[in-house]
Amino acid sequence: QVHVVESGGGLVQPGGSLRLSCAASGFRFSINSMGWYRQAPGKEREFVATITSGGNTNYADSVKGRFTISRDNAKNTVYLQMNSLKPEDTAVYYCKVSTLGSWGQGTQVTVSS
Repeated sequence: QVHVVESGGGLVQPGGSLRLSCAASGFRFSINSMGWYRQAPGKEREFVATITSGGNTNYADSVKGRFTISRDNAKNTVYLQMNSLKPEDTAVYYCKVSTLGSWGQGTQVTVSS
């Protein structure tokens, strides 16, 4: 059974950094693309970043240059390093197994002074 668990969210001041983690199990992690998405209050869930099995990455324009997605296949974990955070980055961040369509429960990120 596919299982995806996000962690690392919290409250951070504008300009600060956070690193989110997504631990996955129940499938062949190394051959699957993984993605991060986010949903702010009252808004649709939106794409943030993806990483393929080969390590190719893609980012939303709103986070390009500030966020970095990476993966550790030995740990079945994907990361999202978020720097230069802005209040508009406040959202629940979700991890997705792109090729299987499975989601985690999300982790809250709040950027506020």
